[in-house]
Amino acid sequence: MTEDREAGAPEHAPVGWPPRNRRELTVKVLWIGVWLVFLSSPIHDLVNGDHTTGATVAGSLGLAAFVAAYLSLVFRNMGRPFSARIVVTLIAVLGILAPVLAYTLGSAWLGLFIYLSVACGATLPLRAAYGAIPASAVTMYLVGLHSDEQEARNLLLLTLLIGFAMTGVGQLVRTTIELRKARATVAQLAANEERLRLARDLHDLLGHSLSLITLKSELAGRMLPDHPDKAAQQVADIEQVSRQALVDVREAVTGYRRPRLAEELAGTQVALTAAGVAAEVPAEPDLAGIPEEAESALAWALREAVTNVVRHSGADKCVVQLLRRQTLDGPVLELSVEDNGSGGSGTGPGNGLTGLTERLEKADGTLEAGRVKHGFRLVARVPTATSVDVGSGA
Repeated sequence: MTEDREAGAPEHAPVGWPPRNRRELTVKVLWIGVWLVFLSSPIHDLVNGDHTTGATVAGSLGLAAFVAAYLSLVFRNMGRPFSARIVVTLIAVLGILAPVLAYTLGSAWLGLFIYLSVACGATLPLRAAYGAIPASAVTMYLVGLHSDEQEARNLLLLTLLIGFAMTGVGQLVRTTIELRKARATVAQLAANEERLRLARDLHDLLGHSLSLITLKSELAGRMLPDHPDKAAQQVADIEQVSRQALVDVREAVTGYRRPRLAEELAGTQVALTAAGVAAEVPAEPDLAGIPEEAESALAWALREAVTNVVRHSGADKCVVQLLRRQTLDGPVLELSVEDNGSGGSGTGPGNGLTGLTERLEKADGTLEAGRVKHGFRLVARVPTATSVDVGSGA
């Protein structure tokens, strides 16, 4: 079935899917053909010759029109689905032909009401079908009183059951279609989440690496006239940072990138020193009991914070602390980065802080960032797996 709403179809979805190949078409024709068994009675009635020539011709034409309208409704989803107006018109044709043929030609034609009931159950919205099916059964019984009450009584329950069974089948198919649409939506959301992850990773990776490359390039430019040896060392550092950035980007793209906090702390010391910022950075962090995802989130937080210090703050001093604390929610590992700069010129959280908040939330952590009395401070916390004594400075 095509997308009903996109195709301009009515809100109620057609039953089934259009055949996509010859095999599916054959199966569909056979399935529909089985239910044409109820036409055997009217055909036998026409062949017997119990009616006048005019009645036989009229009955044949009426039966042909009835079958054409019915099959049109059943096969309507092979191409573009019918509009609600056409569906109602075809059901009205069935609703007129069935009682007229059964009333004028006899009880052998009462089986046409079964097709009318099926058409109502398969094509109408549930509320309309729940009214149309009993109406079809009652009309069939009233028409049958004129020719064969016993036959009408026998077909009454069958007309009701088949009609309501078709509403159940239709509802099941519509539910299946909605599940397929939901699955497609979930896949789309997963793709969007992956793109968002990649955007965050590239922002954090390239922002940090390019800032460091820019600083070292400026240093190399200033040192080049008088200190070529030192300038050469800065150029070598630039090459090393560029190669590492390339590796990091490749790992981020493939989804395997998980930065380590110890490595980020070492890189923080180098970056801050190169930027002329006096740095206090813990040398050997205690990461016992810290989940890998939580450690990765703290590493990203440290990288983003240091990048902001170097690029935006104008600070000349930065203190990085990594402490274990006991909170009301349990033990946490707290990372704080505080500088004596301006904190940048932005009036709200940027893409970096927004991405960090999302990363930390996935690790059940929290992020606080804002100006303090003598600068700017960023604090990231993640829960620890085991309870550990509160560290110094708590």
